[in-house]
Amino acid sequence: MVDETGVDRSSDPQRPSDHVDGTPVASSAPDDGIAQPKLGVVGYLRFAWRQLTSMRTALFLLMLLALAAIPGSLVPQRQADPNGVVQYENDHPALFPVLDKLQVFDTYTSVWFSAIYLLLFVSLIGCIVPRTRHHWQALRTRPPRTPARLGRLAGFHSVAVTPETVGARADTATGVTDAGAAGNTTTGGTDRGAREDSATGGADPTPGLPSVDHAVTSAMVQLKRSGYRVERFGDSVSAERGYLRETGNLVFHAALVGVLLAVGLGGGFSYTGQRLLVEGQTFTNVLGSYDSFNPGRWFSQSDLQGYNLTLDDFETKYEETNLDALGQATDYSATVTARTQDGAEETSRLGVNEPLAIGGTNVYLLGNGYAMQVTVRDGEGDVAFQDVVPFLPEDANYTSTGVIKVPDASPDQLGMIGFFYPTAVKQGSGAFASAYPDTENPMLSLQVYTGDLGLDDGVPQSVYQLSTKGLTQIAGRQSDAPSISMKPGETKQLPDGAGSITFDGVKRYVSLDVHHDPSQLWVAAFAILSVLGLLTSLFVPRRRVWVKAVRRTGAEHGEFDLEYAGLARGEDPNLERAVADIAQRHMSDLGVRIAQ
Repeated sequence: MVDETGVDRSSDPQRPSDHVDGTPVASSAPDDGIAQPKLGVVGYLRFAWRQLTSMRTALFLLMLLALAAIPGSLVPQRQADPNGVVQYENDHPALFPVLDKLQVFDTYTSVWFSAIYLLLFVSLIGCIVPRTRHHWQALRTRPPRTPARLGRLAGFHSVAVTPETVGARADTATGVTDAGAAGNTTTGGTDRGAREDSATGGADPTPGLPSVDHAVTSAMVQLKRSGYRVERFGDSVSAERGYLRETGNLVFHAALVGVLLAVGLGGGFSYTGQRLLVEGQTFTNVLGSYDSFNPGRWFSQSDLQGYNLTLDDFETKYEETNLDALGQATDYSATVTARTQDGAEETSRLGVNEPLAIGGTNVYLLGNGYAMQVTVRDGEGDVAFQDVVPFLPEDANYTSTGVIKVPDASPDQLGMIGFFYPTAVKQGSGAFASAYPDTENPMLSLQVYTGDLGLDDGVPQSVYQLSTKGLTQIAGRQSDAPSISMKPGETKQLPDGAGSITFDGVKRYVSLDVHHDPSQLWVAAFAILSVLGLLTSLFVPRRRVWVKAVRRTGAEHGEFDLEYAGLARGEDPNLERAVADIAQRHMSDLGVRIAQ
């Protein structure tokens, strides 16, 4: 055979007799370098799909999703805290439009968060499906054949099975030979294993010496008890375990997909609503009773189950002994009476991290404050306003601000901006402040305005803000009359004959968050599965172990060597110790002493 250089290679002594030389392919452009095929549109799509469905990409997207969720915890969200968003706009008028355009106040429904969410969902599914198919095929595959040279593998042990290591002893009184822990007792000096070795051409073993067949069978039994899948190949056993590791890994990733799916679908059927409830007031679970309501995409009013809640009492416990933390709240507790459509009535405690489950919803206690109970009479002496007005706390001592609007007053509408001090103290500047969050010395201060409040213009207004544009101040710093200061039970006349106001008392209010999420149980179940799968994938080692009996050539008494070795499928620092333990137990079962 002549090669491309013209040399005859047919007489080459190193050339196999059955070798067929191929026909060399001439290069049309040897200097053009490596010619790569063009991928085309389909090739690039296949490449992009493989990159997206790789585990590296899935982990990166999971990390990116966690980072993308950070803005949702840094700024208030419209769905959970709409009033907080309004307050953020007032506090940061220049920054708010930028963040709003970036959908930061709607983080979890924004375009960029949804894109990461969907990409992670697709990536995980693309990872799981082929790996599940391969894992199923691996589970149905027999363990591999025993390697020819176990000495090259980890944890290799070789133990000689000879009359000296077995330590058989003959009972001269009965003529019975004892093989020790193997239980391989024979009568007449020959056992079944010896007959089998003799039948196969091996030498007759010494009485009490375990046979090769018995040693291999004993190894199979022991490895099965240890959770290995075993397969016998002649005088050796091939065993493997740890497929539960990959199963746990797949369960972990499948559970993550389940969490994403449950959250995505559950969010469409969920709803969240907020309601401020003053002591003595009742909230009914209908759409019109909510101060703010955020429904899911597939929400309908029929999803609201009928019930009502009455706030009976609200109590706050403050720190009174530790001077460094004096006045800090240590516990909030609301007592509510719940009534359902079937007439059942139950009084329950509602506390921080202690929601009330009723009507398929969880009712959470978010905040609290003070509400002013006032009665306003107009210039004609008629009651123009009588209600409880919530004030918003401004500091840790519950200095609170609120607005009282009296559109039915005559001759002019009345608007009041109020400041409430639970424990009023007068500072050196003459201004009042609150020294303690509880009502030790309650005082209400009011700035009074007259004029058109603009409530009939059809433009929505906040109940916590009063636009003073076009109004005339008749009591306050910008008028001749000072602000009106009152204590509970007092009545003060308004300037210019505008009427009077009575401070009837102070009540507490709570801010309730009503949350309905049908996916909670599913999310919890998938979360538990993911943790179990992760623990399984971390702590279950995957390894292969072999036990091989090597007959000694020319042995007169059927001696043989037992070889043990293992192979780690991944990180397995305990592999060598595991192989040594298997060898120790096997030798103990056979009654073979291992030399120290």
